[in-house]
Amino acid sequence: MLQAVMVEPGKIKFHEVEKPLPAENQVLIAIQRIGVCGSDIHVYHGKHPYTSYPVVQGHEVSGVIAEVGTNVQGFSPGESVVFMPQVTCGECYPCKHGMEHICENLKVMGFQTGGAAQEYFAVEASKVLKLPEGVSLDEGAMVEPVSVAVHALRRGGFVPGMKVLVLGAGTIGNLVAQVARAQGAQKVLITDLSDYKLEKAKECGIEGVNTAKEDLSTAVIQQMGQEKADLILECVGVQPTIAQAVNIARKGTTIVVVGVFAEKPVVDLGLVQDRELSLVGTLMYQRPDYETAINLIHAGLLKLQPLITHRFPFQDYLKAYLAIEESQGKYMKVMIEL
Repeated sequence: MLQAVMVEPGKIKFHEVEKPLPAENQVLIAIQRIGVCGSDIHVYHGKHPYTSYPVVQGHEVSGVIAEVGTNVQGFSPGESVVFMPQVTCGECYPCKHGMEHICENLKVMGFQTGGAAQEYFAVEASKVLKLPEGVSLDEGAMVEPVSVAVHALRRGGFVPGMKVLVLGAGTIGNLVAQVARAQGAQKVLITDLSDYKLEKAKECGIEGVNTAKEDLSTAVIQQMGQEKADLILECVGVQPTIAQAVNIARKGTTIVVVGVFAEKPVVDLGLVQDRELSLVGTLMYQRPDYETAINLIHAGLLKLQPLITHRFPFQDYLKAYLAIEESQGKYMKVMIEL
C-alpha cells in the first residue's frame, strides 16, 4: 500500500509499505478522506514543538472498514467510520479519573505516533465510531474538528440561551460558533481580521465583525446588549485576541482558550482578578464529544460543505500545503481524497 511520509519540514515522500493486518482487537480501515488542520501546517513548517521527523500525518480522518480483528464485535466490513486519534497510557492520574484526553503521556496520531496518511490503517476498535447512514465521508473527516468545538463549549459551561462571542473565524472558530448555535445559543457573534473568513461564517449563518474595521466593544453591545457575552472563546492563539477577550469580558464571564499559542502571551491578571473572570483551557475531546459531533452532523444542524475549500488526491499531498501557502489566507478546510 502507499504511505505518505513527511521526512522533513516541507518534504513529503511516498513509500510502498506492507498493508497492515488488524490485531485481534483492531479494525483495518480503508482511508478515504484526510483533513489538513492548523497543527498539520505547523508540522509542515517545522514549527510544531512536539513532533519529530519522519512522521506519517493524518488525524482528521474517515474511511470504510476493510477487515476486523478476531475479537472485535459490533463492526463489519463496509461500514463508514471515524476514529479518535489519541493514544493514552491508562495509568496516570488523568487516565484513572476519566480525563484520558489529557493523559500525562498523551500521543496524538500524526504527531507523536503514526497517523493515517496511508491507504489502510489499523486502529483499536475502542477508538472507532460508526457514521450513521446519510453522513458523508467528507462530513466524517470533519467530526474531529467539530468535536474540538463541542468539547470547548462544554469546558466553558455552555447552556442553551447563552450569548456567545467567538474570537477567530478560522475553521475551529467557525465550528465553535456553529455548534453553539446548534445547541441553542441565544446569540452568536464571531470576529476576525479577514473578510474572506467572515464571509464564510455568513455563508454558514453566523454573524461577524471585522475588528480591523469596527470597534469590537461597540459591536458587541449593539449585537448583544449592555450585558455583553456570557461566554467568550478565543480561537486564534495570539496575543491581541486573548487581550481582547479579557478586555471585552463583563464581570464574571468565562473565557475559553481554544487557540494554540506559539508564543507565550501576556494576560492582564489584574482584570481577571478584579472582574472575577474564569480562564479555562480546553484540549482535544472525549468520546461523548465525538458522539455529540456525529449527532449534530447527522441531524443536519451544521453547515460543513462551505468549509471545504480545497481538494487534492492523495498523491498530491504536498500540493495541498503549497496551495495553502499560495492562498494568502483564503482557505478553510483542505481535504485529501483517497
